[in-house]
Amino acid sequence: MSNSPLTPGIVPARLPAADYARNFGDHAPPLDRHEALVAADRCYFCHDAPCVTACPTSIDIPLFIRQIATGTPEAAAKTIWSQNILGGICARVCPTETLCEEKCVREVAEGKPVEIGRLQRYATDTAMPKGHPFRRAAPTGRRVAVVGAGPAGLSCAHRLAMKGHEVVVFEKKAKAGGLNEYGIASYKATGGFAQAEVDWLLQIGGIEVRTGMELGRDLTLEGLRAEYDAVFLGIGLQGVNSLRAEGEDKAGVLNAVDFIAELRQSGDLSGLPVGRDVVVIGGGMTAVDAAVQSKLLGAENVTIVYRRGREKMSASGYEQEHALAAGVRIIHNAAPLRILGNGRADAVEFAYTEETPTGLVLKDETFTLKADQVFKAIGQVLTGLPADLNAAGGKIVGAPAKVWAGGDCAAGGEDLTVTAVAEGRDAAEAIHRHLTAA
Repeated sequence: MSNSPLTPGIVPARLPAADYARNFGDHAPPLDRHEALVAADRCYFCHDAPCVTACPTSIDIPLFIRQIATGTPEAAAKTIWSQNILGGICARVCPTETLCEEKCVREVAEGKPVEIGRLQRYATDTAMPKGHPFRRAAPTGRRVAVVGAGPAGLSCAHRLAMKGHEVVVFEKKAKAGGLNEYGIASYKATGGFAQAEVDWLLQIGGIEVRTGMELGRDLTLEGLRAEYDAVFLGIGLQGVNSLRAEGEDKAGVLNAVDFIAELRQSGDLSGLPVGRDVVVIGGGMTAVDAAVQSKLLGAENVTIVYRRGREKMSASGYEQEHALAAGVRIIHNAAPLRILGNGRADAVEFAYTEETPTGLVLKDETFTLKADQVFKAIGQVLTGLPADLNAAGGKIVGAPAKVWAGGDCAAGGEDLTVTAVAEGRDAAEAIHRHLTAA
């Protein structure tokens, strides 16, 4: 081993080779058949189940769990996929602890919900190797362009293809999948699952994916509207918010989303450099994923700093606890003032913050954290929007004729994979109604 957690600077190979495989293995192993049956048996199969209402895709959760309990996980998977065609990845990355499981009657009564997320994974993992469960309707002769091959775009494309339309998906990156492929912690979706799910989804037929195609560079909205019968935009959020702190242009200051993407695409994690002292600024899932993975790569000290209190963090309590268990320190109520260092980051100065009726204010008291690597994880922004689209609050609002939008780029809903899937699915239904109207 050429380096260690104590090696100064940003360097690769901080750990023995075997540690990388262990650290980045599946952090939530799947249920086996017996475990799934036991977990399913805890469900009350509620009428008007609150868990269904809490699911952004409105999966019939009591039904699919009953199907597991009766020994038909393939039927359970089809129940899931009929509402959420990316149910496999959602079972891995959804914050179920704040969605369906939080509303579970067992959680309310006992403080221990039915393990809905793990049961969903059991069903979809069991059924996926057995092929695609849906068939296309008769061809309609209509063609739809989908821009963005993330969760919203893929969900929209699949539903349109099911209804017999021809779909061409344009994606600027080298692979389809969006944040499922490039933006989540590696230990949440191991073994190339994100791409395997994309390949499985495309088995429906009628969908062509063209990668390396970017709106505004290779495509224009005007051109797509002229060539296709409808256009769906699922372009996500491409930019990253600025810290607005002095020195953030120094070497060693990186966007957390870029770090996660590089890690996700790395064939050899030991070759990925990471700092000895890492500071992550932000309070969402991206901050937690960047911080935990820095620790797993061998960083000695990793600290998340968030400007507000714990209860205001968009990362769930479960994710925060996961970070703490991994050895990450979390500091609340502090905001960055400046990045210190001579051309390269070596520390960050923070000021304590206070919530007031007029907003967040900086206190006079400051502190400094040693940092040879700083990750910005304070949210993404909509960039590269065509001139004929309007935005408000950093999201697309309204659209010209023949154009729909969904996912992180569109107004409404939370920036979650499951919400993007729901918006893509619902947009496909709206497009279908438009294309088949008398």
